Amino acid sequence: MEHVSFSPLSRVAICGGTHGNEMSGVYIVREMQKQKVDQKGSVSITTVLSNPRAVDACRRYMETDLNRCFTDALLSAPITDSTPYELRRAHELNAQLGPKGSREAVDLLCDIHNTTANMGMCLIFYSSDWINLHIYKYIQSKMTSAPVRAFLIDVPPSEAYSLETVGKHGVAIEVGPQPHGVLRADIFNMAKDAVDLSIEWLQKFNSGSAFEGGEVEAYTLVRSVDYPRDPTTNDITAAIHPQLQDNDFKLLHPGDPVFQSFSGEMVKHEGEDLYPLFVNECAYYEKKIAFHLTKKITVTLPTVSVKED
Repeated sequence: MEHVSFSPLSRVAICGGTHGNEMSGVYIVREMQKQKVDQKGSVSITTVLSNPRAVDACRRYMETDLNRCFTDALLSAPITDSTPYELRRAHELNAQLGPKGSREAVDLLCDIHNTTANMGMCLIFYSSDWINLHIYKYIQSKMTSAPVRAFLIDVPPSEAYSLETVGKHGVAIEVGPQPHGVLRADIFNMAKDAVDLSIEWLQKFNSGSAFEGGEVEAYTLVRSVDYPRDPTTNDITAAIHPQLQDNDFKLLHPGDPVFQSFSGEMVKHEGEDLYPLFVNECAYYEKKIAFHLTKKITVTLPTVSVKED
């Protein structure tokens, strides 16, 4: 099996509050700052409250979604008097933790999110990055409180739009279900465990441990599905069907119910067998997404270790 070595991964950023009403990350970051957690063994830790204005207002964002502001085009756009607050903040975060794509960027950026969907523990990556996937494999082997899954988004780095892409390696830790503006201890604990295990993996990696290759399962996007809508008013005309609600990652077969109209009619899934994600996510109503449909893939990992001097 292939063996790949990397330079030590000594600088990690832990971010929360990128969406100001997703409370697990807000309180994990605040607690780490209160405890002055800035170093664990070989790993230096920077903690960041990403969108402080939205956190203070307990809103997802103030003017535009911060977690869509990190493409190369947006980060290189000039700041003017009309630039939205979140895009200004994205430039500040890129200067602090990046710049994106540079040697100066933090080695690993973990951005903590919550979803109202029944996703359990889901790690989101933008490429088949061996470091990200080994961390996922490690968390999956250690965490027993919930299933641990990975969602791979296949877009070029220049078009990757979320905060974790500023780091050399980056992961969004997506945990749910948790209502926006609410803190649940079980969801907080899962998110905190994922952060702690990520740092633990980095320490072991830096100390010379080799992590054996193998296979991991992940999900990749096929398409997003909107709610049925009135062609005149564009208002939704159906809700997620009870048989689909809370069944993220459960295989959908053709003919399975996905929506129930307000007049009581059922809308069925059409096409191939696929896995639904982010089912009935509250924040996706404005994006006109009822759920994502994904396929499951198997990724073969090489053995990884730190480069020797």
